[in-house]
Amino acid sequence: MLPSFDDIVANLEFLDDWEERYRYVIELGRMMPELPEEAHSEANKVHGCASQVWLETRTRADGSDPVLDFRGDSDAHIVRGLVALLIALYSGKHASEITQTDAIAIFDRLGLREH
Repeated sequence: MLPSFDDIVANLEFLDDWEERYRYVIELGRMMPELPEEAHSEANKVHGCASQVWLETRTRADGSDPVLDFRGDSDAHIVRGLVALLIALYSGKHASEITQTDAIAIFDRLGLREH
């Protein structure tokens, strides 16, 4: 099971060495539950990535603001870890909350975009 997004951020900020941060991101990918083979479909494939990435989205009704749940996978260890980080950030959140969350700014703050 993935740690909370706040715990992931705290752990990344604690690690000074980029090699240690990469190992932690890879470990996050290993913590993600396996994506069932049937979810490795063309409909779930993220196009435009150098690695193969799949993202499955499910919605749960919650009034007029649905909750989105995500599962994902990648054939690259680091990318799978980054997918895990995004799932920890967005999954289980209301659609309105997701649209207000700037993942690029968060990746910048954590130094993940330049590495």
